[in-house]
Amino acid sequence: MSSSKPRVIDVPDLPPPNGHYAYGIEHGGVIYASGQLGRGPGMSDAEAGDVSRQTRFCLEKIEKVLRAANSDLSRLLKVNITIVNMDDWPAVNAVYSEMLGAHRPARAVIAAKDLHFGALIEVEAIAAT
Repeated sequence: MSSSKPRVIDVPDLPPPNGHYAYGIEHGGVIYASGQLGRGPGMSDAEAGDVSRQTRFCLEKIEKVLRAANSDLSRLLKVNITIVNMDDWPAVNAVYSEMLGAHRPARAVIAAKDLHFGALIEVEAIAAT
């Protein structure tokens, strides 16, 4: 067991978190990336209503967290995806498959009644350094 303290991952490409959390924490060779919503500043109404665009946005933010910790999407171990409409699953899975390519981490998909700020999707992840 590692006696080192967890390291907060600073992500200069993202605005400061809008709550009491870090974008990511690294400890013992594992990166824990906080959930990323599919909505964000500067997103048009059309993008905000498009689950494919929101999925890509979430995964791009997860990728920024991992890169800031010297990792990338190919080192993902586990991904949790929360969506508000299971009918959106084919579109979400298509973007996810495109962005991850042949890499297939463990994954869970959860349906929720709604998400913060009206987001259609939230993605959180665990990756190796």
